[in-house]
Amino acid sequence: MNPEVNGNNTNKVNMKSPLKSDSTTWSNKRHGDHLSGSPPKKKIKNGAPTPQPKNSVAMLNELRQGLIYTLEGQSGPVHAPIFTMSVEVDGQKYNGQGRSKKIARIQAAQTALRSFIQFKDGAILSPSKPSNNVDFTSDEHLENGIIIKKEALLDSKINKSMINKDGQKQIPEKGPVMLLYELFNNVNIECASTDGAQHSRFKMIATVNDKKFEGTGPSKKLAKNAAAKAALATLCDISYSPMQSLPTSDTIASSDKKESYELPQTFADAIGKMVLDKFAAVTVGIENYNRRKVLAGIVMIENCDINTAKVISVSTGTKCVNGEHLSCYGAVLNDSHAEIVSRRCLMDYFYAQLDLHTNTATANESIFVAPGPNETSYKLKNGIRFHLYINTAPCGDARIFSPHEDDMAVDKHPNRKARGQLRTKIESGEGTIPVKSSDGIQTWDGVMQGQRLLTMSCSDKIARWNVVGLQGALLASIIQPVYLHSIVLGSLLHPAHMYRAVCGRIETTIQGLPPPYYLNKPKFALVTSAETRNQIKAPNFAINWTIGQKTVEVVNSLTGKTINGKVSRITKQAFFTKYSDLIKRLPNVQNRVVRGDYGETKMSVRDYQIAKAELVSAFKREDLGNWLKKPMEQDQFMVPE
Repeated sequence: MNPEVNGNNTNKVNMKSPLKSDSTTWSNKRHGDHLSGSPPKKKIKNGAPTPQPKNSVAMLNELRQGLIYTLEGQSGPVHAPIFTMSVEVDGQKYNGQGRSKKIARIQAAQTALRSFIQFKDGAILSPSKPSNNVDFTSDEHLENGIIIKKEALLDSKINKSMINKDGQKQIPEKGPVMLLYELFNNVNIECASTDGAQHSRFKMIATVNDKKFEGTGPSKKLAKNAAAKAALATLCDISYSPMQSLPTSDTIASSDKKESYELPQTFADAIGKMVLDKFAAVTVGIENYNRRKVLAGIVMIENCDINTAKVISVSTGTKCVNGEHLSCYGAVLNDSHAEIVSRRCLMDYFYAQLDLHTNTATANESIFVAPGPNETSYKLKNGIRFHLYINTAPCGDARIFSPHEDDMAVDKHPNRKARGQLRTKIESGEGTIPVKSSDGIQTWDGVMQGQRLLTMSCSDKIARWNVVGLQGALLASIIQPVYLHSIVLGSLLHPAHMYRAVCGRIETTIQGLPPPYYLNKPKFALVTSAETRNQIKAPNFAINWTIGQKTVEVVNSLTGKTINGKVSRITKQAFFTKYSDLIKRLPNVQNRVVRGDYGETKMSVRDYQIAKAELVSAFKREDLGNWLKKPMEQDQFMVPE
């Protein structure tokens, strides 16, 4: 039976329990719903007492929360008074009369219930034994002689759990497992696996209405909670995401915009699971390299249909190249952080999709549409969206907070200057430090002499993608900018900090972006099977996989080359080679040419460079620091022969 039905809701109206056996209590029972002079006997079946049905006041309090009963008046002689009680439900007042306040209160509740609940055969609201021939497969629920649609009963309980007094969604006060058992009668949660990675050692399966929902975690308790959250998200649209508690502040303009920044929980869970499953699939046979601390991937979905989802890229990594391994031929990966590598894999995918347009037989298979008569650039087909998954918050501004402190509102530290600051990764290490205003330029000879090489944090780079796009400068001369639709995290999602880091800190100062460039504001979500803090030492390698590739590529993060000493397929050198070849064969862009070296060719993409310069200026106007650049010599290379 529903746990809420067995609760103590009658205590809210100060009613005496019908289970007390003293004579005084039972003599007063004639004033209640039971009109017999003797206490009802408990029926014992299989050693368990038959649960007593609820009266009308308890039923109304369950369906409508926070009701107040008011004594309207008293009439009649002193030895036989008549009391009048009222209750206001949905803005309408309902009255009831009786020989006691208790009876009057029950009558008022009955009148209110009749206004919005269908009664069976006109029955009054009084406890009654359920009929022996009740059809429990029906979509109607018989309770205390009332027919209630199961959907209406479920909706009322959901609203009671999720909607606050202001009508806004909130994180339920009850735990996911308790709430799931309360909302559904046929719930079964069992352990399916105890063998997995540290962050997902246990796998629990929740079965509700013959549907199965999976949850993983480092303990059975956390895995069970995750499975219950997944079930509630799918069946009831109940989310435990921190996005539900997003405050109204200067960071996000108004509360009515909160919903627009949250990706549906079912989508987020599906995206996270697809990336994790793909990572497990592509690393089969190379167990020596499936160790990871940060995992990222990009998923493409068409027309908001999760069944069309494809994993475009999967990557791991947490390190940057050692300064002494910088290449003046674009032959190394400077940044091997997982989310940065996944974006470079996406660029590789873009080149492959544009290459389909070089053959009329395959052009329709591409995700890009050829430019029209008055257009100069290819663009994405309508309905195609890209979602970035990262198993933790991106390093930098999005991760500079304590997950155990309640700092959802304005930062209470008036002297703290770190919020929103541009930050850099440290050569061969983890973590970030704020950028100093005087450190705007890094020199080649300085790095070779031992100056520590600095690379902009992942939070800052994602903020850049939300202005100039994911495609990079070279592809910007061929296609219109492509933006992320959402960012899904596996842990450490703080809505206010995340929003500020990836778009909010420059939204009031950025201006003059040439169309079709704009400030993109992606949606956010946290998966239900969240990952816990991983204390293992980060490996010095990173892997990457792009759809269409048969095997993963393993890169030594400190040297920027593959573990076999070869040039990675997603380096600047590889992309410059693909670009120079593509513009020779691609229709509608024959006027594109390689203008000098790699750096000069990128600078020739005028609108992209204007948008990028405006991004840098916006950070300066907010006094958040100067964007650091790598030594210019690394971009002064020609197309390899």
